[in-house]
Parts: sequence; structure tokens; C-alpha cells
Amino acid sequence: MNTKNSLTTSIRIDKWLWAARFFKTRSLACNAVELGRVLQNEQRVKPAHNLKVGDLLEIHQADQIWIVEVIKLSDVRGSATVAQGLYVETAESQLKRQQRAENRRYQQEPAAQISERPTKRQRRQLSNIHLD
Repeated sequence: MNTKNSLTTSIRIDKWLWAARFFKTRSLACNAVELGRVLQNEQRVKPAHNLKVGDLLEIHQADQIWIVEVIKLSDVRGSATVAQGLYVETAESQLKRQQRAENRRYQQEPAAQISERPTKRQRRQLSNIHLD
């Protein structure tokens, strides 16, 4: 088992994202990096790119955007409290996330509630409502 601790000077970005619990699996972290949803120091990188202490990461997950500074390196997935010790979220990022959460609370997107296409019966019911 490969267990590197914080004495290493660099680690793959996909491993660190998984260990910091931003993604459930390494493959999800790898896909996010490949799709450009994770930026390192405002640059697109590949999943095997090395991450160092002090790097800034911008992580896009669904409607959340995290901007974090790496303070420790680890390729071992630990508890949530250990994972939160691997990074520090910037104050600007925290403020923006809180504002987005408040906006979602007061202004819900109508399309967000639709999970699938309506059935034939549901379409008929919708059209009957509009005709009445």
C-alpha cells in the first residue's frame, strides 16, 4: 500500500482532490480535471500534473465554486476533519458561496425541480390545466 505523508514535495492533482474529499472517487476527480473544472493557479492542467503546497485551486462542482489554497499534501483518504486540514478556502470564495446559497434559497430555478421528462399522462394533465 502506497502511503505518502506530508513530507513529499508534490503529488498528483487527482489524488489530492480525492484525498481532500472534493470527489468520491479518483476517476471522478480525474474526469473533472480533464474537463477543465479544476484549475491550478488559473491554468488548466492534466490529472497527472503535480500539486505543491501553496498552489491555488479553483474547483467547479455543480453550482459550487471553491477557491482553495493547498497547505498539506496527502494521497491517503482520511476522515473529513483530516481532509479539511489539507486546504484553506479563501475568504472571497466563502463569501461568494454564501451569496449563491442565499440566492438559491430565495430565487429557485424552475428547471432545477424537473428531474425527467413528463409522461404522456402528465403532458395531457398539463395541457388540460392551460385550457381551463
